[in-house]
Amino acid sequence: MDQQHVHIIGICGTAMASLAGLLKQRGFKVTGSDAAAYPPMSDFLAGMAIPVAQPYSEANLKPRPDWVVVGNAISRGNIELEHVLDERIPFRSMPDTLYDFFLRTREPIVVAGTHGKTTTTSMLAWIFQQAGKDPSFLIGGIAENFGSSFALRQGKHFIIEGDEYDTAFFDKGPKFLHYFPQVVILTSVEFDHADIYKDLDAVKTAFKRLVNLAPRKGKIIAYDAGDNVDECVSNAFSPVERYGLKPDSFWQATDLHFERERTSWSVLREGKPWAEFEFALAGEYNVLNATAAAAMASHYGIEPPVIAEALQSFKSVKRRLEIKAEIDGITIIDDFAHHPTAIAATLTALRTRYPSARLWAIFEPRSNTLRRKVLQKDLIAGLSLADQVVITPIFKPEAVPENERLTTASVVNGIKRSGKPARELPDADSIVEAVAPELQSGDVVAILSNGGFGGIYEKLPRKLEELRKMQRV
Repeated sequence: MDQQHVHIIGICGTAMASLAGLLKQRGFKVTGSDAAAYPPMSDFLAGMAIPVAQPYSEANLKPRPDWVVVGNAISRGNIELEHVLDERIPFRSMPDTLYDFFLRTREPIVVAGTHGKTTTTSMLAWIFQQAGKDPSFLIGGIAENFGSSFALRQGKHFIIEGDEYDTAFFDKGPKFLHYFPQVVILTSVEFDHADIYKDLDAVKTAFKRLVNLAPRKGKIIAYDAGDNVDECVSNAFSPVERYGLKPDSFWQATDLHFERERTSWSVLREGKPWAEFEFALAGEYNVLNATAAAAMASHYGIEPPVIAEALQSFKSVKRRLEIKAEIDGITIIDDFAHHPTAIAATLTALRTRYPSARLWAIFEPRSNTLRRKVLQKDLIAGLSLADQVVITPIFKPEAVPENERLTTASVVNGIKRSGKPARELPDADSIVEAVAPELQSGDVVAILSNGGFGGIYEKLPRKLEELRKMQRV
């Protein structure tokens, strides 16, 4: 039988690029297309020798592929999708492809939640790998321990990040309902994805349906803080074990210590000492992520010393508190900001790691939630944790109805009312020109965006290097 050709429309999203890699490893010929490609996923695909065509065009579907995967960002009117429909080329969604070719014959371990799922999935995959279980995985980011966002291996477990975003233009249900989990980690439930969910109740309904998929023989490891999580797991058929900081939780993280280079804590299991952990990551939220991963690893018979060794050697995930540069005592950090709660957690973590630093937040409202005013008060509160705040106009404002659109001037004014300096600048280049001369040794700069942000991650360090050379002359 000839090698089947699969074409992926919208290939440069993290999950779609990972699927491309899985399919290629499975033996398919894989091509893809996207409107724009930027690192790290463009480099990731190039490293796998998967060709990416830009922009979208009917020509990208010649020769005719055997079937097409349509990304959830692709809607009617896309020139390639219209050609697929006109020519009746077989097509399917990413989640269905994952289930049919990879999950159906393995045991799916699904990590879900509004926050923390990428890092928790990465930690769990690394623990399983270090325990010799040879897991397959798919993560919504590049896990630095693996240098990849996916793996197809011989073990029976498939650890997958469960995304609550919609599936495809023809299937508006959440992706994670296609994964049919054996077990679930539920890290948090908050209102997010304001472009597809009407309100918090709609979000909770999605997570309740995920919980309802877990079998009686399975397990649900659920965060202990928050009425939303309580509600979502209240009618579970699987056994539920709670984790967090509460004394009555099945898995309690306690005795947390935050230092410049390491974080350490203890875990009690049903109130009794169970394990001592440490790693290089910052922040209480990462302690919680690791505790959830450890709890699930224990369910699969992995002993605390193995878990501890894996966590101690765990690096991080690209774009999660990733240090991009350190120049003359100025630390520049990239963080994938998609929600006000995540921004607050990031800035709080940086406060614990760099307690004496002047903390900058350079923020691009880019995610579908952050471009809307529905969580504007929470956004102001989160950004106000920084000492200096710089904001750009929202990304592609025309894509958001005017009556729903975030007003950046109101955010700036709200931060100023909290007593913190804040300003709006038009783009990445103007931010670099204005901010770079103001930075001093000891400053920490958190760049907060879930996109390319005009190349600021490279431009700001380059400008600082230029200024340093000028000072030496």
